[in-house]
Amino acid sequence: MGIPAAAHIMNAVVLTAVLSALNSGLYASSRMLFALTRRGDAPRGLAKLSRNGVPARAILLGTLFGYGAVVMSYVSPDTVFAFLVNSYGTVAIFVYVLIAVSQLRLRARLEREDPARLRMRMWGYPYLTYLAIAGMLGIVLAMAFIPEQRTPLIFGAISLGLLLAGFCVRTRFGSKPGIAALAIEPRRYEEL
Repeated sequence: MGIPAAAHIMNAVVLTAVLSALNSGLYASSRMLFALTRRGDAPRGLAKLSRNGVPARAILLGTLFGYGAVVMSYVSPDTVFAFLVNSYGTVAIFVYVLIAVSQLRLRARLEREDPARLRMRMWGYPYLTYLAIAGMLGIVLAMAFIPEQRTPLIFGAISLGLLLAGFCVRTRFGSKPGIAALAIEPRRYEEL
C-alpha cells in the first residue's frame, strides 16, 4: 500500500490486541477463582480482597500461571504449544456437551421446584438439547476416523481425564461448602 510505517503500525495493533486478550484473560481467571472459593472449590485465601475491592491474590495466581506458560513455551515450544492448540477444540466440545447436560438437568429441576423463576424457555426443549448433544458427540466420534484429528482427540481426552481426576480428588478429599456459600447472590467484588 506504500505506507512506510505499515509494519510498525501492524505490530502496534497486534501488540494491543494481545495485551487486551491478556487483560480479559486475567480478569476472567481471577473472577473464576473468586467464584470457586465461594463454593469451596479453591483455597479461601484467593477470595481475600484488597482494600480497593480487588481479588489481588487471585489475579497474582492467574499471572503466575501465565508466566509459567511463557516459560514452558520457551523450555519446550514444540510440546507445550502443540498440546494446548491440539487439545483446545476437543476440550471445548466436551465443555459444550457438559453445558447441554447441565441445561437438561437444571431446567428439569427448576420446572419441578420453582417454575415461576423460569422466565425464558428454550423452544424445542428437551429434544433440541438432545440433538445438540448428539451432534457434538458425533463430531468427537468423527475425529477418531479422521487421521489429522486423532492427535487433537487424544490430547483432548488426556485433558479431560486430568480434569476428571482433579474433580474426583476434590470431591473425595476437599471440604464441603456451607449452605451460605452455595447461595447465589448477584454481588460485585466491592460489595463482598
